[in-house]
Amino acid sequence: MFRTRRAAAAVAAVFGRQQTSRLTTATLPTVRKLAPAALASNAFSPLEQFKRGYSKSAVVRGLDKPKTSLLLETNDGPGSLQDVLKFFWKHDVNMVRIESRPSKGPSPDYSFYIDFDGRPGEAPVDALLDDLKRHCKDMMVLNEKKVPWFPRKINDLDLTVKTLDAGEDLESDHPGFNDKVYRARRDQLTDIAVNFKQGQTIPRIEYTADEIKTWGVVYERMESLWAQYACDEFKYILPLLQTNCGYSKDNIPQAQDISDFLKECTGFTLRPVAGLLSARDFLNGLAFRVFFSTQYLRHHSVPLYTPEPDICHELMGHAPMFADPDFADFSHEIGLASLGASDEEIERLATCYWFSVEFGVCMQHGEKKAYGAGLLSSFGELEYACSPTRPAGGEEKFPEYRPWDPFQAAKQKYPITTYQPIYYVADSVADAKARMREFTEDMKKPFYARYNPYQQTISVDRAVSVLSKQH
Repeated sequence: MFRTRRAAAAVAAVFGRQQTSRLTTATLPTVRKLAPAALASNAFSPLEQFKRGYSKSAVVRGLDKPKTSLLLETNDGPGSLQDVLKFFWKHDVNMVRIESRPSKGPSPDYSFYIDFDGRPGEAPVDALLDDLKRHCKDMMVLNEKKVPWFPRKINDLDLTVKTLDAGEDLESDHPGFNDKVYRARRDQLTDIAVNFKQGQTIPRIEYTADEIKTWGVVYERMESLWAQYACDEFKYILPLLQTNCGYSKDNIPQAQDISDFLKECTGFTLRPVAGLLSARDFLNGLAFRVFFSTQYLRHHSVPLYTPEPDICHELMGHAPMFADPDFADFSHEIGLASLGASDEEIERLATCYWFSVEFGVCMQHGEKKAYGAGLLSSFGELEYACSPTRPAGGEEKFPEYRPWDPFQAAKQKYPITTYQPIYYVADSVADAKARMREFTEDMKKPFYARYNPYQQTISVDRAVSVLSKQH
């Protein structure tokens, strides 16, 4: 997982919006998603904005096929759009996206943003552009628009493994800082994560007696609390993990076994990571239904405390929920929205992630139940967040509860070393997903991204130029 401190326009037609993820299911079903982008209004027509220098946009090279972006203006009247579209049919050029925007000024004309496969210099494209120039009131091939680097195929995740903390380095206040044996073990597990390549089988770890004992202390402490305060989805999946992956207080399950189970359920998989990733890299992985998971364990001297996410947090808190279709799609939605997003949008998404995937609460049976991993792996905070009585989790006071609203949550600051003073409560996990989708649709995204689960690639509906990966 990641940690971060702050961490009357109309659409005439939008093509290619359906997310075509239909995965083979074994234990649980998956769902499909539809996420059209939202558009903003402007006082001037789009062409006028370009001429006045108000905005910049993309001839832009797409990620799956080369694409070109156009902005053209037609006279208002019946059949004006049809007259434009016939030229694409005539020259056998595939249109992938179209948006219309009426002018707010005195002109009744419409402007159309169009993206299509191909680029100038190709005979069909040149013939198309010639016809459009003759027919349209105005036409412009848009200039290049640059976006931050993002992975376009699942193997690109191999480029996102640089951690913020160098993985093996421990702070002086870490319980294992002076334990040479523990530090050597961390180095060993870090090497496994650093050398892992996408598509490989996650190496099986032979856990030590101390590690299994530490896991068991946490697991046993959490079991009774899960029964009281975990959401129904978690409680439904946990027995399946016990049966299929060996979850128990006496056994640390293997990451590959869990990854295989999740893939059959929702298409999600686990990938080992050496330490904390940047918010951008971590969220980008979710777009491929990949969850970056640590493999090291907290120090055995204090089994109920960890200053960092460890395997107890990842496998007890996160992994079970990724087998639930609504939660998996919720996380995937955040990941897709992160691709090519600005730093500001990444921060907003990361904050929403914090208040949901990490510390999310929902209402079930008239009671508050946890679906966030930060709660499901912390005995004190789980009780503190969900118990209807006090004292709870060692605290006398109740936290503040707010309705789940990503638009508000995205602006909320939060602590990272204490219990959360504020929890956002969804009506259900499905409700949390629906509201997050509304949020991502409202984002100012440079393109709409789709994930192809068969090829494990990302395609976009607009032509973009991707900046180099920053290391």
